[in-house]
Parts: sequence; C-alpha cells; structure tokens
Amino acid sequence: MLAAFLVLIVLDAVAGAASPLIYRAIIDDGIIPRDQEVIVGLAIALAGLALVDAALSLGQRWISARIGEGLIFDMRTKVFAHIQQMPIAFFTRTQTGALVSRLNNDVLDAQQAFTDTFSSVLGNLIGVVITITAMALLSWQITLVSLLLLPVLVLPARWVGKRIQTITRESYNLNAAMLSTMVERFNVSGALLVKLFGRPEHETRGFDEKAGRVRDIGITQAMYTRVFRVSLLFMAGLATALAYGWGGLLAASGALNVGTVVALTAYLSRLYGPLTALSNVQVDVMTALVSFDRIFEVLDLEPMLREKPDAVSIPTGPARVELEHVDFSYPTANEVSLASLEGIALPAQGSPQQVLFDVSFTVPAGVLVALVGPSGAGKTTISYLVPRLYDVRAGKVLINGVDVRDATLASVTATVGMVTQDAHLFHDTIRANLLFSRPEATTEELTEALRAAQILPLIQSLPEGLETVVGDRGYRLSGGEKQRLAIARLLLKAPAVVVLDEATAHLDSESEHAVQLALATALRGRTSIVIAHRLSTVRAADEILVVAGGRIVERGRHAELLAADGVYADLYRTQFEDQGQPNAVAAG
Repeated sequence: MLAAFLVLIVLDAVAGAASPLIYRAIIDDGIIPRDQEVIVGLAIALAGLALVDAALSLGQRWISARIGEGLIFDMRTKVFAHIQQMPIAFFTRTQTGALVSRLNNDVLDAQQAFTDTFSSVLGNLIGVVITITAMALLSWQITLVSLLLLPVLVLPARWVGKRIQTITRESYNLNAAMLSTMVERFNVSGALLVKLFGRPEHETRGFDEKAGRVRDIGITQAMYTRVFRVSLLFMAGLATALAYGWGGLLAASGALNVGTVVALTAYLSRLYGPLTALSNVQVDVMTALVSFDRIFEVLDLEPMLREKPDAVSIPTGPARVELEHVDFSYPTANEVSLASLEGIALPAQGSPQQVLFDVSFTVPAGVLVALVGPSGAGKTTISYLVPRLYDVRAGKVLINGVDVRDATLASVTATVGMVTQDAHLFHDTIRANLLFSRPEATTEELTEALRAAQILPLIQSLPEGLETVVGDRGYRLSGGEKQRLAIARLLLKAPAVVVLDEATAHLDSESEHAVQLALATALRGRTSIVIAHRLSTVRAADEILVVAGGRIVERGRHAELLAADGVYADLYRTQFEDQGQPNAVAAG
C-alpha cells in the first residue's frame, strides 16, 4: 500500500508540473500566432490533466485515510491492552479522565499529525524537486534568485515551532484535567456529592478557569500559526513580483518568451506552496511529538504483574491455598504510575512502607477461613494477594502447590473468584453484567445462578427482566441487590477459591439475611477466605485468623478465641456492647 501511495504522489507531482508547460505552449504556440486549433487542443489537454490530477488526489487520500485509521486502531488497541495489564495500584493513583484523554484525544492528534504530515512531506518534497528542475530548464537565473529567499522561511518555522510545542502540551494537560473533572462529577456518586454539599458554583468556577486557559491557548496558537503563514505568503509574493519584474524585462528584450514568464510564475506558486508546507512541518512535528510523547509515556510504563514465559496452569479441582512467610508493601507511585496521570497527586518519596509481616496460614480444600481485625490491620491486603492483584515482596502465595507468580494469569483468574464490599456493575443490562464472568452461559444457567443468589424473583418482577439496564455502577439497584447480582456472577464463574471482602458490610438486616443465604450457596464445597466486619457472621468458620498491625496475632475457632480473652474477644465484646448486647460474649 505504501508503494502505491508513493507512485500516486509521483504521478500527481508530474501532472502538476505539466500544467505550467501547457500554459506556456498555449501562449507561445497558440495565442501569439493566433492558432485556434492549438489553443483548443491544449485547453482540452489541460482539462484532462486536471481530471487526472483530481483522480490521483482522491487515490492518495484513500490510501492515507487507510493508513491513518489503521494507525488509530493499532495505537488505541495497544494502549487499551497495555492499560488492562496494569496492576490495581495503577488505577488507585491515576485519574480516569487523564487515561481516557491519552486513549482518545492524544491518539487522534497523533494520527492526524502523522498521516497529514507524512503525506504532505512526501508529496511536497517530490513536487519541489520536479518544480525546481522544470524552472531551471526554463530559466536557471530566475530560479536561482527565487531560491535565495528560502533561508528566510526557516527562521519563523523554528521560532513558532518551539512555542507551539510548549503551549500544545499545556493545552493537552488542561483538556485531560477537564475530562477527569467531568468523569468524576458526571457519575451518580460525584453528582450526588456536589449537590449534597452545595458546591456546584465552586465546581463551575474551577472548570471555567481551565476552559478559559484552553481558550487563551487556542487564540495564541492560532495567532502564532497565522503570523507564520502570513510571513511565508509575503515571501511568496516577493518571489512572484521578482519573476514578473525580471522575467518581464527579459521578455521585453527578447531573451525570454512571454509564455515562459507565465510558466515560471505558475511554477513559483507551485513551489512556494509546498515550501510553505515543508517549512510548517516543524510546527506539525512539534505538535505530533507532544501527542506521541504522552502516548508512549503510558506504553513505556512496565506492568508490575507479568506472566512468566514458562508459567504453568494451576491444577483444577478442589483448591488448597497457602501463604508462607509473606511480607508485603504497596508499590510506590514511581513503580506503578505517572505523575502526569495523577493530577494533583505527588509521587511518593522514599522506600515503600511495609504493611504485612511474616504472614503464614493454610486453607485446606473446602475449608472456610475468616479474617477479622481492626480497620487498617491488613485483611483486605491479604485477600488481594490470593488472586494476584499484587505480588508479595517476600514469601509465597500458593494454590494447589503452585506459586501464583509461576502460574498463568488465566488459571489464577479461573481458580479464584472475589466479591468485594462495593460490588461494581457496568452501565449495561443485567444479562451483560452476568455474562461478564462467563460469556458462553445460557439463559437457563443465568436463571439458575440468580435463583441460587436469592434474587431471581426480583429479576422476574422487572418489566425488562434480564434486559433491565442497571444504571451507572448499578445505582438503580439497592446495595443488597447489587451484592446478590455479584454473587450470581461469581456462581456462573464457579471458581474453586472464593474470597469475600466484607460482602455484607453496610447492608440492612433484611438485605444482609438475603446475601447470607446467597453466600451459603456460593461457599458450599469451595475453599473460602472471608473478611468479616460483623463478627457474628463468622462464628461457624472452620478457622478464624485475627489480623492486627499486619500480623496474624491469633488463630482458632470462635469459642476458642473467646476463651483466650485476647484481641478477638475484645473486638467481639466491643462490637456487641456497641449494639446494646453487653452479654453477647457470655452467651457465645
């Protein structure tokens, strides 16, 4: 395709260079000798040449569009796939709007600059070479004098190019910031927060400031570009005046034909147009470099979690989970993120702060282990290590004897399922949200999963049933309904290991009871790790691990831990005293 593109460019340049020669022939061989047959014949030839030139231009545009759209496709898919590989820590630090801006605006700007500049440079270079050659054959003296003005074209291009690059980068950053603001404020949670705290005017002022700066940059950019182009047009006008003046004197003295003078001036218009575009290439390249730099800045950020070339699959069937002497600290900003994607956040300084210390425990196949402890103790962090959302700093996490770092990512994902405290649903139908876990599931399988999750009667009562759109983040459903849909999604996946991160927290009693019934089905026969805020929900656990300060400080069954009168007993006593049941410990 590129070879065909080059052929079309050469043919178009040759067709363009032939026109002034026809002008000369019409004047010298037709008008001056008053030969009507020559005039008509050459005019028809000129019209045919214009038709050929139009066809060649359309062909060039079709090929350049194919190349440009292919570039957009490749860059978008690569950036999207790369971002999908980033660890959860990356998404906890970056602004969604800034990421979307890189994937959308920067890719478009890079494509436009690349394809337009690439085709322009090739076409104009070939056109300039052919035009200068033709002019030199007509009059090397006028050609040489006309080219003496070329150095003047370079100076404004260099001056404008540097300033355009600086303000373009600022404009892109401001647009990304505005997009982040819109993403955060235009979802249900953000809009609700703004309205509840009565801050719409403040938000509007902040947005207006960014939009105003983008407007000012746009005006400045337009003026820089216009001044540059006006100066180039002025130079082209001087060259044309020189050609007419000197060429006219030579024609008057008989040294040149009138047709040759007209052809030279026609060539000058074809010369300074491409030269103006070539001089403007630096401006276009500077703009493109900003977009490419912002795109490759993301692509150059290496994902922390990678699959080893010799990775093995975790054996299927009942699963045994082991943590052996695990130490962990969350990655710093320098390890997982970019300052330009964090907005107001600053990269963390110093070494990572350790949050888990020598954590070891085993969950045999089919056994339920509960993690309890005060907030910030490290319970959720432990749960993130099992599905390999993070890698340990020291020690091992094994499933069926395989270190998750040595396992294929697909087998880890297939083996471990997780329901978090805030179940996320996409702005799509109930069916689509369920099929996210197993796209090939049938309607009968979806129905059975919903029945097991204790939510089938609700879904059947909806007018649209499975085709009901749940709204942004599932806001059309209650917290308990979202959790039960998340459990149904988990049941469709049918993992061997289930991790529950406070799945019943913040639910009312009725919703909690429905979710507990659904969880009973989800956990039956599966290896389970449950993080519980309400200690009453883990009394029947096969083993309870008490986490405090990043360490497991106690372990045992409910009655054993109460009898030990340690951290667990204190937590249990405090919780039930807060609920107005001071004798709950004794009753337990």
